[in-house]
Amino acid sequence: MCPAPNQNLQLEIGHVLFIDIVGYSKLLINEQIEVLEKLNELVRATERVRAAEAAGKLMRLPAGDGMALVFRDSPEAAAQCALEIAAALKSYPEVQVRMGIHSGPINEVADVNQRANIAGGGINIAQRVMDCGDAGHILLSKRVADDLAQYRHWQPLLHDLGECEVKHGTVISVANLYTTELGNPKVPEKFQRAKENEQTAVPTGSAARSKPRLITLAILICLLIGLAIVAVIFAPAAPKFFSQQRAAAPNAAPSAAPIASTPAIPEKSIAVLPFENLSENKENAFFADGVQDEILTYLAKVAELKVISRTSVIGYRDISGRNLRKIGQELAVAHLLEGSVQRAGNRVRINAQLVDARTDAHLWAETYDRDLADVFAIQSEIAQQIANQLKAKLSPNEKAAIEERPTKDLIAYDLYLRGKALFLTRTIFNARAKDNLLEAARLLDQAVARDAEFFAAYCLLSSTHGYLYFLGFDHTPERRTLAERAVNAALRLRPEAGEAQFARAEYLYRCYLDYEHARAELAIAQQTLPNGTEVFALMGYIDRRQSRWDESTRNLEKALQLDPRNQLILQQTGLSYQSMRRYAEAEAAFDRVREVAPSDIGARVNRALIALESNADPKPLLEEVHAVIGENPGAAADIADRWLYGALCARDWAESERALEHLPPNGVAIDLPAFPVSWWQAMVARVRGDETAAHDTLEKARVSVEKTVREQPDFGPAICLLGLIDAGLGRKEEAIREGQRAVALLPVSKDSVNGTNMIKYLGVIYAWTGEQELALQQIAATLAVPADLGYGQLRLHPYWDPLRGDPHFEKIVASLAPKEAKQ
Repeated sequence: MCPAPNQNLQLEIGHVLFIDIVGYSKLLINEQIEVLEKLNELVRATERVRAAEAAGKLMRLPAGDGMALVFRDSPEAAAQCALEIAAALKSYPEVQVRMGIHSGPINEVADVNQRANIAGGGINIAQRVMDCGDAGHILLSKRVADDLAQYRHWQPLLHDLGECEVKHGTVISVANLYTTELGNPKVPEKFQRAKENEQTAVPTGSAARSKPRLITLAILICLLIGLAIVAVIFAPAAPKFFSQQRAAAPNAAPSAAPIASTPAIPEKSIAVLPFENLSENKENAFFADGVQDEILTYLAKVAELKVISRTSVIGYRDISGRNLRKIGQELAVAHLLEGSVQRAGNRVRINAQLVDARTDAHLWAETYDRDLADVFAIQSEIAQQIANQLKAKLSPNEKAAIEERPTKDLIAYDLYLRGKALFLTRTIFNARAKDNLLEAARLLDQAVARDAEFFAAYCLLSSTHGYLYFLGFDHTPERRTLAERAVNAALRLRPEAGEAQFARAEYLYRCYLDYEHARAELAIAQQTLPNGTEVFALMGYIDRRQSRWDESTRNLEKALQLDPRNQLILQQTGLSYQSMRRYAEAEAAFDRVREVAPSDIGARVNRALIALESNADPKPLLEEVHAVIGENPGAAADIADRWLYGALCARDWAESERALEHLPPNGVAIDLPAFPVSWWQAMVARVRGDETAAHDTLEKARVSVEKTVREQPDFGPAICLLGLIDAGLGRKEEAIREGQRAVALLPVSKDSVNGTNMIKYLGVIYAWTGEQELALQQIAATLAVPADLGYGQLRLHPYWDPLRGDPHFEKIVASLAPKEAKQ
């Protein structure tokens, strides 16, 4: 489903062919006119242009020494038109052009003369693609190349060139389109130069000079080898984050690039550590966090700086135990900013100091003692001072962004900061996530009610509503509309801001699973958010939903370079490896979370869960659960779902009953659907043989789930859950119909994460209704792709009890067993 068009921003996908005359500026004026007229004549005469204009599916835009043709029907039209133009130009060798094609968002605007024009990322990226080529080239963005590659007649004409860095440091993937007669088969000069720069130059010279150099080189190599051997012998053993040497698990997906080790530390790099709250009212801690976060946000807008994201620095709140050199090494930055905030009445005192993390030298310090209303000016001044100290040049746009005040209303700002603090607690492993998000939305509503121009509050409000919808806490059209209103308000206030483009990308992704529009918005956002961890992370999540698991890992890696201690991204990386059944790498990922956040109980429990999934051993999981609860009884609700999962696999009914007591009433959205407590009560009763209790609790569960389905008739996960309940109640026809509808509404092609759950649970429905062959087909389909179904679940979980003893089922289970179990 596509989102309803925004009345203020008519956004659509255009297939843009950008054409540029090569060497135009070197021609005489009359020659320029003649060449441009000839190109226009040839373009107008092509069959594709005539057909598209007749159908009202084309818009032509002049572009100085070329033009842009915007097709509104298909990318194939743009590619065919490019080949027609290339064919026509063979008779006019004096007209040298290069062409670029991209499909992306466009919107109609009026120019200064009130004539129709086109703007948007589709135009911009098409021009960037074209800029990568030379005379005769027809270059395509990866998106267009992937679309055309689905057709047999286009495949032989597409030739991948790799990545190219263009304006604003944006990296795009490009393919070359050519036939035996049309286009330019040569590698563009820009790609050749990039390849040459990557290669290590070998020094040359006379034989007399080269021999000593070779000897010196040999000596250096020997020394390095010797040092390496010493390091290996005497270095303490330490677990690697992602070891390439570990064997892949059975049925593992193709290997993705592991997360990189700590990169070299750039000179212009900084982390803004949490500011100490010196206010008498300790509740003002959120205000001190807001000061730190605002300075960090300002600095992150400076393209010349590497700025570590908030989630990676928040763990250094304890100033008494700070070791600045160690922190600098852990975050891979050269500089640290620390300080304190004291708020009293209408006054605020902010102290800030810049430290060289490599030497502990203090480079700059300042104390600001002013009216509370000046807090925003103080934050801007500090950010500009830091940029100056690090010798980072500010563009006019960056300077304006730093000087931008978030709001004129301090009460609205307080509401925003409180809402943001609650929003940042969101996680699928937090049993209070729904309540926190609802409260955050309430506070942010109050903030924008006080200040209708509070841009940042609108962006965060849209994200909050989007998460409530996406996680299934409120998957209603009304919640989706609230997210849309908030993002539209942000776009009206600052349509060019990267934060607004990112908020729209999140909205399109979380509320519509509209990946391509979201990608296009992220490409625009990245240009003004050079330190945008969230941009890379969201791109990684989109990749994962589209079954691009390798690309997902690479984008999450880029996010972690700017946010190396981000627990959420590290957790998600571990879950990705777990879905790919690459259990050794999943364990390493969760170990890394525990290194950066020893108190993260989610990582501890998920790490222990690997033994169940890979070896069908629930004991480590249950032991870890008991250890966590022994240390912190209040954590039981956050891990009760995995506790119950392990207990059911262990067939330990007493343990299952204890876990049931701690399940949150609304269930936990580890995956969709979020099963209610009544479902799990029925499951425990069913496997214990208490059919009466199982039937009664399933009937209870059905009432609430049926209500959800009536309110959200297109919500596949809820329909899937209804199918499972009906299967348990013996309503075979209804159960199968509902399970099949859930798969149709949320296929793997639309969502490779939750889509696989729909396939898996349809298999459970078939198994429970006596359709064993169909159940086995669903199991095979689920095992063919990354999913949370594997050896441990199939061997132990009660879901699959009706299939036990079936030779085909047992053969599948045996094939998944680890090697040592097969021997």
